[in-house]
Order: sequence, then C-alpha cells, then structure tokens
Amino acid sequence: MDSLKEHLIFFWKKNVVLIIAIILAAITCFFVPFDKEYLGYFDLKTLACLFCTLAVVSAFRNIHFFSWLADIIIKRFGNTRNAIAALIFITYFGSMIMANDMALVTFLPLGYFVLSSCNKKKYYAFTFIMQNIAANLGGMLTPFGNPQNLYIYSYFNVEFGEFIKIMVIPFAVALVLIIASCFFVKKEPIQVEYSVLNQPKPWRVIVYSLLFIISILIVFGVFPYYYGLIAVIVALLIVDYKSFFGVDYGLLLTFVAFFIFSGNLARIDAIRNVFETLLNKSVLVFSTLSCQFISNVPSAILLSKFTTNYPALLIGVNIGGLGTPIASLASLITLNHYRKVNPGHTKNYLLMFLGINYLFLIILLIVSYFIV
Repeated sequence: MDSLKEHLIFFWKKNVVLIIAIILAAITCFFVPFDKEYLGYFDLKTLACLFCTLAVVSAFRNIHFFSWLADIIIKRFGNTRNAIAALIFITYFGSMIMANDMALVTFLPLGYFVLSSCNKKKYYAFTFIMQNIAANLGGMLTPFGNPQNLYIYSYFNVEFGEFIKIMVIPFAVALVLIIASCFFVKKEPIQVEYSVLNQPKPWRVIVYSLLFIISILIVFGVFPYYYGLIAVIVALLIVDYKSFFGVDYGLLLTFVAFFIFSGNLARIDAIRNVFETLLNKSVLVFSTLSCQFISNVPSAILLSKFTTNYPALLIGVNIGGLGTPIASLASLITLNHYRKVNPGHTKNYLLMFLGINYLFLIILLIVSYFIV
C-alpha cells in the first residue's frame, strides 16, 4: 500500500501539469458535450512539429552530442564565474534550437556535474535558476525555441521575419540582464575533473542534423507536415529506434488536453465574454498574469481563441514563463531536478527563484509594454 502511494506521489510530481490539463479538459466536457467540432480543436501541424523536434533531440542526446559539445566549451574556462556563465549561455542558445525544456533536461545535469566535481555546491541554486531563466528567454527568439511559440507561429500563420521582429527586443533585453547577473558570481579558481566523453560518430551527427533541419522546415511550411513526420519516424526507426523512448509524450498529451480545454472554453458564452473584456484592456498584461496560474503553453492555446493581437500574446506568454514555478513547464523541470540533487534546501531555492524571476519579469514587462 505504501509502495502504491509512493508511486502515485511520484507520478503526480512528475506529471502535475499533464494531470491538471486532463482534469480541466474533463470539466469543460460537462459543459460542452462531445460533437464533431471537437475535431477542429487540434492543431495537427503543431503536434507533428513538436514530436519531430523532441524525437530528433532525443536522438542527439542518446549519442551524448550536447554533453560532448558543452564539455569541450566548459573546459576552456578556469573560474566559477566563467564556468557558470558558460553553463547559462549554453542553455540560453541551446534552447533556441532544441526547445527550452529539452535544453534544461540536457544541460541541468551538466551544471550539477561541473559544480559538484569542483566542490562549488553553494552555486547550485543560482546556476539552476539562471539556467531555467536562460532556457525560457533564449527560446523565445525562434518559433521552435518554446512550445508556445510553435503553437502561435502555426495558429496565426506568422511570417518568420515578423516573428523575429516581434521578439528581438525582449530577447536582447533578456540577454543583457543575464550577462549582468553573471557578474554576481565571484571569480574563484576551479579545477574540474571531467569525465572523458567519446566524440559522437560523425555520420550520426550528420543524419540527426538533417532530420532536425526537416523538423524546422515543417515549422516554416516548406512542405506538408505529414511528409516530414513520416520521414523523421522512418529514419529514426532505422538508425535509432530508442530515441522514441526519450520523447516527452507527457508534453504532447498536455497539448492535446489543453486544445480540448481551450476549445471548449471558447464555446462557453460567459467565459468568452470575460476573456474578451480582459484582453481588450491589455493582451500583454493579461497573458503574462495568466501564465502565473496556468503556465505559458496552456495560456497561449487558451487566449489565442479570444484575441487576434498575436504580437502582444506572443511576448506575454514568453516573458510570462518567468515568475511562479508553475509559470512554465521548464521551471517545474528545474525545481524537480534541484530537489533531487540538493534535498532539504528547497525553501531557500524558491525564495531566490521568486526574487530573480520577478525582477526579470518586471523589467521585461515594462520594456515590452512600450513596443506592442
């Protein structure tokens, strides 16, 4: 009985966003009975793009490509400030091409390894928090950097150039803030005993890179998404079928649940009137606040049903990923990882997390208010 309870608690902690999404979707189904309109809720292109990206990134992780690359970069730095800055910026730029949560899954363990191997555990909290912020804010520049970007880019048929134009100023401000934050770390000498990582086989790197390019081309609508989906699935079945085991299916199911949730809410007159009224006052502010309570991905899906002001919505659900630990799935991933590697210090971590996150959020919200 105790074992079952422990498994249920573990499952809840690991899939809290998914469980909440399913519950919310189920509740709305009582108000909106199943009918043929449900089929129109799902953005199949977004789901296909997300699956392809996650699968290819999983394949890269299986050959330790990102760890090998990061290991090479970090070996070039000889003090705590430079090493931590390297970890933060690897995560920052990594999230632009591999999605924020996958960047964290890849680089948080590397951060732990570097700090623990040189006995700098006191920097766990700061490094993890800044890696989390870097993942959320670095990913906002590209359509495939954050899941909510992929959805909005597809849902509103945003041009790539326009997308970059909308996000470049918040991205640049975030970059300056992150650079400034690194100066709070003292320059202490470090000597890290790195594990020796074998260089990934070049042919695998080439194949996975080509598959990743195909995933990106799906986002840009170069060819129908189902062609790209078939190509990625067939190729990975041949060269690395285990990559499918590393796909975050919980994230995909979370999207499905919130498609149902948002689609149903949009058909409830009372809810639609309330959301339209609030969004008419400020899409930017309301979308940012919404993320603090229901996370940024579901906020993007839900609010897209009530507004056509996608520039403000896009910025809002990106900077809104800062703030509370539930403001983004990436933040929950970071919190769970920190609790595993440094148990008993969660309270101090959360205090630091909230302080740094809200400082970044307030600054970015003020800047963004004048550009949308």
